[in-house]
Amino acid sequence: LAAAACDAGLGTVPRFAVEDVGDTDWVRASQAQFAPIRISARLWIVPSWHAAPDPGALNIRLDPGLAFGTGSHPTTRLCLRWLEQHVQPDSSVLDYGCGSGILAIAALKLGARAAVGVDVDPAAVAAARDNAARNEVAARFVGSDVAPEPPVDLIVANILANPLIVLAPALAAHCRAGGRIALAGILAPQADAVTAAYAQWFAMTHFAVDDGWVCLEGVRR
Repeated sequence: LAAAACDAGLGTVPRFAVEDVGDTDWVRASQAQFAPIRISARLWIVPSWHAAPDPGALNIRLDPGLAFGTGSHPTTRLCLRWLEQHVQPDSSVLDYGCGSGILAIAALKLGARAAVGVDVDPAAVAAARDNAARNEVAARFVGSDVAPEPPVDLIVANILANPLIVLAPALAAHCRAGGRIALAGILAPQADAVTAAYAQWFAMTHFAVDDGWVCLEGVRR
């Protein structure tokens, strides 16, 4: 290995060791990394293999499977707190880049009338549907090739800065006049560029920052 690396022009190979790894229940080992997460006074994310610490809270039972979205990342927490502040009983919600479905499911748990999640990854759509059934909510999850929904009251998109910039015209078209949007997956130095991309359609402001990640919000003009 060391000779091959030198032949490839990689220079000196760092010190390393080789050892046998015994049989391990990797599923249980990975599950042990995820504990229930308290998002707010009334909202918890509870992995499906854990008991709810507060049975009286709004508990989102979650098994992300192969999809992104366990509730542990700052961007997810920011979006959940944004939804908690803005969801109303008559709200319709679009979760674009839904991953595990956590945000659409949370919207319905918080009282939204309807929620749709969209993702380019079929594994994410499948995981989101399973999580909706686990939480006994009627969220709808579809691929990005499905015909767009009528304009909604609230859009939340937790992706990354560059895709968000590209998606600005499409997301604006999905939001009704006077509706609101939350954008996350944005590092602090990227916030101005994302704001500029949406300023044509939305009056944009900063919602909150968590560990260097920014959540932007806007009202549709």
